[in-house]
Amino acid sequence: MIRTSRPLLALAAAPLLLLVACSGGSTAADDSASGGAASGAVKVTLTDDGCTAEPNSVPAGAASFEVVNSGASAVTEAELVNSGGRILGERENLTPGLRGKFSLKLEAGEYTIQCPNAATETSTFTVTGSAPSSTEDPLFAAATSGYQTYVKQQVADLVTATGAFAAAVEAGDVAKAKELYGPARAPYERIEPVAESFGDLDPKIDVRIADVADPSTWTGFHRIEQALFEKGTTEGMAPVAQQLVADVGQLNTLVQTTTYQPADLANGASGLLDEVAKSKVTGEEEAYSHLDLLDFAANVEGSRKAFDLLTPALQVTDADLVTTIQGRFDDVQTALQPYRRGDGYALYTELTPDQVKDLATAVDALAEPLSQVSGKVVGAANQ
Repeated sequence: MIRTSRPLLALAAAPLLLLVACSGGSTAADDSASGGAASGAVKVTLTDDGCTAEPNSVPAGAASFEVVNSGASAVTEAELVNSGGRILGERENLTPGLRGKFSLKLEAGEYTIQCPNAATETSTFTVTGSAPSSTEDPLFAAATSGYQTYVKQQVADLVTATGAFAAAVEAGDVAKAKELYGPARAPYERIEPVAESFGDLDPKIDVRIADVADPSTWTGFHRIEQALFEKGTTEGMAPVAQQLVADVGQLNTLVQTTTYQPADLANGASGLLDEVAKSKVTGEEEAYSHLDLLDFAANVEGSRKAFDLLTPALQVTDADLVTTIQGRFDDVQTALQPYRRGDGYALYTELTPDQVKDLATAVDALAEPLSQVSGKVVGAANQ
């Protein structure tokens, strides 16, 4: 998670809308050559001044958003947020010249497009009318129900593991806290996109020091990680541990009433692979403990779970794609296996550059076909 902190939005436990994000690998120059936005498409342009949507209003129903960085250096992401403060769709890590896409089925109402770090960070986006009704495929219904159960269980495990970790921190037991840090991280990493959708809750739990404007406000796992693994102490960390328990408890409350649409699973699966690529395989996530491969494995596990739940429905529309993705997941897990150490993994610092490259190659090979799932889900859901 590398989003910088922004003013806290009201947290809502409303159901997610139909959401899917696609990996962006093309350039803004390619976009200009495409002849402009097609019918039903919205183009969001990032500049250091802000982010603008063209058009800034669409009818309710399916909409496709293309986010283009036209030269912004301080702004690399855009998010669509509903009136309750829930992030419904986003594209991150778009450096100058790059673009990315996400598609949603939107209900009528007022939304906000946010681009953190811009001079003007928000703009209004309006959806009018009402979306066409559709009958839910029972295979997709089973997938979303299964994912709801999975998320609740992972967050329940997170509550238990975080409680034990925090207790060791409060007791001043450095060795025990270090031992319990990794087990507390894994369930969070499996459902990270869900946590990220709740405004500033994810930054409170998971932000790294490089993404904090005021270090005195730094909270969450990584602040305690620094104290334990870099400084070898728990001094001053009791209040941080208590706040972490409270924030994880809030996440647990929110997921109890959160429901999901089929494309949320596709988006989550791809989003978790993005997390691996941008911070785990680079060794940036666990800067002090170097447990990045544990996070890497948990992201992949969460991604595969979401994909596996969608598989029965996807088999109907594209069995070949399912086979390809399953094989690529197996390849990633095979690539990780040599670094398994009991219940955990080798430290990131033990890897050679060539070994890191091999892991990154396996992740990239999976990310490309996995990004296609979103389109399959949106197409099937709109039939």
